[in-house]
Amino acid sequence: MRDPLILNPADNVAILTEKGTAPAGHKIARAGIAQGQAVVKYGQTIGYATADIAAGDHVHGHNCAFGEHDRDYRPGAGLANAQAALAAHQGTRLVFQGYHRDGGQVGTRNFIALVATVNCSATVIRRAAEELRIEGALDPYPHVDGVVAFAHGTGCGMADSGPGWQALQRVLTGHAGHPNVGAALFVGLGCEVMQIARMKRDLGQAARFHGLTIQENGGTRRTIDAIKDRVRQMLPQVDQARRATAPASTLRIGLQCGGSDGFSGITANPALGVACDMLAAQGASVVLSETPEIFGAERLLLDRVSRPELADQLLARLRWWEDYAARNGASLDNNPSPGNKAGGLTTILEKSLGAVAKAGATPLNAVLEYGEPITAPGLNFMDTPGYDPVSATGQIAGGAQLIVFTTGRGSAFGSKPAPTIKLATNDALYAAMRDDMDLNCGDILSGVSLQDKARQIVALILDVASGQETKSEALGLGDNEFLPWQIGAVV
Repeated sequence: MRDPLILNPADNVAILTEKGTAPAGHKIARAGIAQGQAVVKYGQTIGYATADIAAGDHVHGHNCAFGEHDRDYRPGAGLANAQAALAAHQGTRLVFQGYHRDGGQVGTRNFIALVATVNCSATVIRRAAEELRIEGALDPYPHVDGVVAFAHGTGCGMADSGPGWQALQRVLTGHAGHPNVGAALFVGLGCEVMQIARMKRDLGQAARFHGLTIQENGGTRRTIDAIKDRVRQMLPQVDQARRATAPASTLRIGLQCGGSDGFSGITANPALGVACDMLAAQGASVVLSETPEIFGAERLLLDRVSRPELADQLLARLRWWEDYAARNGASLDNNPSPGNKAGGLTTILEKSLGAVAKAGATPLNAVLEYGEPITAPGLNFMDTPGYDPVSATGQIAGGAQLIVFTTGRGSAFGSKPAPTIKLATNDALYAAMRDDMDLNCGDILSGVSLQDKARQIVALILDVASGQETKSEALGLGDNEFLPWQIGAVV
């Protein structure tokens, strides 16, 4: 049996790499831990002992609980180290083969997007996309990746201004004007709050707009036919796009983790973090999100803000989330999920410390609202919920052309128009879900270095950006994972 992993000399727990006195991925005490004493992993407090724990005992929810975490914030205190980490990865210019769009954007896919402005038009866009598929309308156009319907459950019964309206507007226009979209058609009912005409007026030329409504077209069937006619008109022009060499600096990559386990913060997440540092050194943008899942690890980001105001912005979002959870009878420490716990994660502090590892070590250069355009190179943070479909939808709306998703328990997730690359945190998961996992990071436990795995991840990202199909694309995932964040009252 392999020795348990000790991640930091200051830790009073170690991690089992295979089943022993507890399941693999779980923690055991390195020495006795008295009731009330901090439980330390990654060199950080992850909880407090609720009973005396003997050396070798399993440390988990039965004897360890959430408690106060380090709030000794020192914004920018680690910036010099973060800048050094960025400089350390300067090297050969990396490129991929992408679709060059107006305004300097570069796409990794070439879709036609049908975007519902309201739930009332969800059926017509889905029906039109399905009928076009059945009829083989795309068969003569090999350079078009598909017609994707972005349907959702809101767009009316909401305020016509404020955070909820703004977030939905950013999501809808962000998907229509996405670099992976060659042409887009907005479809509304006609009387909803999220009016196409208002969006055109407010945004001007900021998005590529084509639009129609069910009421103006004479009902459901006529609208489906009108959508299909518009798509047929778009297809020849969209099919003219061809891939050409583009620098890695034009990539915007959303970072996700879901179904995390005790190995997430040891294998896939830190390896992805090193890969992100490599890409940041190229001028690419990497986007960490899921605000409730950085709770307890925010200091690791605050230490490397490139400007003081970014610390204020990040802390403001965390305070909003604490208040939002309290107003709805919840708290940010009610995470991890049952699956996370079964995989060895005990508290949100432990989960957050592992999750932040995928953001690497370079400076934090931007804090973004949900769905806000991603423009800063290097590490960005976007405020989103921890629920993966909602979070990824916001990242894609901001312009992410790829999502990289780490998982330890297994995730059947995909996304459009930006494909998802899934990284397994352990060998057992990779063997069990080979059809879903793009790369195994479990071999880090067997001696593969984080640097070598990071290079594999970067190579995979460039291959997928150049057109290589991901496992989730091969399985047809992504049509039902578009899920905008509904903020505010439904009225």
